Amino acid sequence: MKLSLGFSPCPNDTFIFDALVHQKVDTEGLEFELFLEDVEALNQRAFAGELDITKLSYHAYAHLIDKYVLLNAGSALGKNCGPLLIAKKKLTQSQIEQGRIAIPGKYTTANFLLSLAYPNAANKDEMLFSDIESAVLNDEVDAGLIIHENRFTYESRGLIKQIDLGEFWESSTQLPIPLGGIVVSRRLPLEVQMKFDRVLTRSVGYALEQPEQTLSYVSNYAQEMEPKVMMQHIQLYVNHFTKALGEEGKSAVRALFKMANDRLDIPLANAEIFLPEVRF
Repeated sequence: MKLSLGFSPCPNDTFIFDALVHQKVDTEGLEFELFLEDVEALNQRAFAGELDITKLSYHAYAHLIDKYVLLNAGSALGKNCGPLLIAKKKLTQSQIEQGRIAIPGKYTTANFLLSLAYPNAANKDEMLFSDIESAVLNDEVDAGLIIHENRFTYESRGLIKQIDLGEFWESSTQLPIPLGGIVVSRRLPLEVQMKFDRVLTRSVGYALEQPEQTLSYVSNYAQEMEPKVMMQHIQLYVNHFTKALGEEGKSAVRALFKMANDRLDIPLANAEIFLPEVRF
């Protein structure tokens, strides 16, 4: 059976998908048509229902619970790993709320957290995450919301942190921050959904146990990234939650969705959020 599969070219995604893509683990007969794109592009594909399985921002998933179900494996959750709001100089709350802010996409979890921290900040420019630092430096915007490896590079370019939205989330909830997860279309039979979850669990396990075996694939999509930054990226976003959400991870997802419903008026579909636990 061939399934359409979307994930980003960022190191944490290529790291966990390497063994699956290259059949270093048992894929139980599944084959894949790959779509490697920026997470906001994948969010938009999910809204269009174009992919069987995809990486998805948790913010986007709040809108798509009726179409997709969340896998136990593959999520990016953790502590001290949230998006950062940066600028060239220290800004007041009023300046942030009234200024132009570059964001990596409307449906990113980063923008969701920004909306919680600064509900009156409405002047936002969507752009590719990797262009945001330059937009701030060139005064195209007053502040930028950065994700991924940019949290390791902004200081070297003379930019300063306004707020760590991961710390904001953690101080509010005492829970890890849910950034992105892997979802599967509810159109697929439950047997296929669970089969893929098993396969991805194996792939994540392979990467964690033999990280050196994934580096060729990861590096292929991170050619402009310094090796040190590439490894920092993986270590920040791939952890025990990536292999299995567990109860703490699920509690964090539920908390985010409750805030989405209560504070941002996002209606949640009456459907089970999580796929049943995988069985080998």
